[in-house]
Amino acid sequence: MKRTLAVILLPLLIIGCDFDELPEFPTVRAINYKQEMRDFVGSISRYAKGIDPEFVIIPQNGVELVTDNGRESGSIDIDYVNAVDGLGQESLFFGLNGIDQPTPLAERRRLQTFLDLARDNGKAILVTDFAVSQNNIDDSYLDNEEAGYISFAADHAELDNIPLYPPEIHNRNFSDIDGIRQARNFLNLINPRLFSTRQELVDEISETDYDIVIIDFFFNGLEFTEEQVEQLKVKTNGSRRLLIAYMSIGLAQDNRFYWQSFWLSNPPVWLGEEVPGLPGNYHVDYWRQGWQELIFGNDESYVFRILDAGFDGVFLDNVDVFEFFEERDD
Repeated sequence: MKRTLAVILLPLLIIGCDFDELPEFPTVRAINYKQEMRDFVGSISRYAKGIDPEFVIIPQNGVELVTDNGRESGSIDIDYVNAVDGLGQESLFFGLNGIDQPTPLAERRRLQTFLDLARDNGKAILVTDFAVSQNNIDDSYLDNEEAGYISFAADHAELDNIPLYPPEIHNRNFSDIDGIRQARNFLNLINPRLFSTRQELVDEISETDYDIVIIDFFFNGLEFTEEQVEQLKVKTNGSRRLLIAYMSIGLAQDNRFYWQSFWLSNPPVWLGEEVPGLPGNYHVDYWRQGWQELIFGNDESYVFRILDAGFDGVFLDNVDVFEFFEERDD
């Protein structure tokens, strides 16, 4: 009865009121997930380069962020491109549909539209393909070189080894690498599971001549020592290379220093559900302050620890998680 009366009286009250005096209600702003990720990467870059202007920022995947609308027809987002030193891309020529499988031509061309925009604006492009047959490995290196990209052909999907083929590193050289644009090859070895100790991993990498080495910042939860970091920065031929630390910014991982065991029963507001098929990885509202403060901006943050340890840059993974949120909200 009260509800019915309210329905009758409400229109009468509205008729008799001054609309200029109606209260204003806040509007709910739709989140632009691509722009939030651009802003996140840009903030990381400004923070890191404020400490070390030469610190290298490389986001992996999510190359659609290069244009203002995320489409091939869009205009270049110059603020985002200026914030990074290079772009990483997985499975451009091989591996999108399984290791050693050629990536469909249409998807390759779509990705290259964005990659070429960044390349033409002075950014290095680091491609990790996944191939095991020698012909496909050779083709991967050749195709990437023709496109003007630096590449690594991984023969393990887990990125846990130093490939034996080719027997000599593609584009091996004796030059000191002081900037990413000088590099002609790289090693992507972010999973240390096949190595018994930190020093074993360090020693094996030190016996290579890769211009850039991308590794996880931690070895089974332990940071590398100052001496190990310095050893990793030197090729076996004695010249200097760049050492880049892997870091996920789009997913939280329960084996990281920031993880709190009580989060499973009492999660912070920014922590979401575990990612199906990826145990220990959790979606995060990456635009929220709480998550971002773990990543950068203070002396306890992930980026500061990487800087303080002496790494030359950071490889930002799971940047493309914006796709998950866009699909969820459709």
